[in-house]
Amino acid sequence: MNTKPTQIQDAETWNQLVTTLPGGHLLQSWQWGQLKEKYGWKAERLAWFQSSESPLAAAQVLQRTLPIPGLANRLAVLYCPKGPALDWTNAELRQRVLADLQAIASQRGAILIKIDPNLPLGFGFPGDSQSTELALGGQALQEFSDQGWRPSRQQIQFANTMTLDLNNTEDSLLAAMKQKTRYNIRLASRRGVMVRRGGIEDLDIMYRMYAETSLRDGFAIRKPAYYDDAWRSFIEAGLAQPFLAEVDQENVAGLIVYRFGNTAWYIYGMSRSAHREKMPNHLLQWEAIRWAKSVGCTTYDFWGAPDGPDEKDSMWGVYRFKLGFGARLVRTPGALDFTTRPALYWMYSVALPSLLAVLRLRGRGQTRQSLN
Repeated sequence: MNTKPTQIQDAETWNQLVTTLPGGHLLQSWQWGQLKEKYGWKAERLAWFQSSESPLAAAQVLQRTLPIPGLANRLAVLYCPKGPALDWTNAELRQRVLADLQAIASQRGAILIKIDPNLPLGFGFPGDSQSTELALGGQALQEFSDQGWRPSRQQIQFANTMTLDLNNTEDSLLAAMKQKTRYNIRLASRRGVMVRRGGIEDLDIMYRMYAETSLRDGFAIRKPAYYDDAWRSFIEAGLAQPFLAEVDQENVAGLIVYRFGNTAWYIYGMSRSAHREKMPNHLLQWEAIRWAKSVGCTTYDFWGAPDGPDEKDSMWGVYRFKLGFGARLVRTPGALDFTTRPALYWMYSVALPSLLAVLRLRGRGQTRQSLN
């Protein structure tokens, strides 16, 4: 194994490398780093090789400098979203990669480095009769703690998700769904819901539906320009496909499916209040699943699930919806932080979130204005 990680400067080389590694994730793709570079981050792509040049691990590290009141200099925050990607069963490798990332943060005087490993700890909620714990997960969590990593106060991505195995026929996938889900898929077709593949020309209407969804369901979203970048760049790169549901040629719902390697991700979904009784979202998901399977994906990731079996959780209804398609819950460690600057770390992880909460409320007001 080489003594230091190597920087990769070519998009095709990087994407091919990440997709060949266990746990390679969309958020480690070159395009995701490019997107974040438009919004204040700088992307650095690091790879670890054997002497034979065979890749062992990869980490796309995003760096952002923050103006801290009362200090003359600007300080850095490092973030490796859904990474690093590596074979977590290799104890020597995982310890080496973590140590190298810690060293990078220390050398740069960063407030923290945050990782978000795509490492399954188990399946199903703990305590459930059908849940499964993975021994590797417990070992890795202990090592994180031993090396100074702590669970982050700021969980940027969902720690849990729902995945569907696409290595089955369409008939088998339908048979594995909850009866009510199958019924709603067929109901949507009978009631005149039509699903079509969208394109760049549909992004404006998709944003307007997304904004309407955010106001109805009470979550904050960004300004339109961000989503135009987040959707357009991946569509143009052949890594995303929009779908729209129509009733009487009127757009009533939509979603965007991303794909990277052999996995498809359902990240953005949007709908209007009109015609919701016709179940357009069920048919949308089924057509997106069929598309993912047709382009060679073996896993469909529904992106996000509650932290625990709490029916009062705001994610519970979404969890039940995804469960209906036969998906299973996958638990990961979530975000972990390492810091050598505890005072600044406290300021960033405790004080700053209070300010961001105020900004999110202001963002909802801006979203409402954009629809007027």
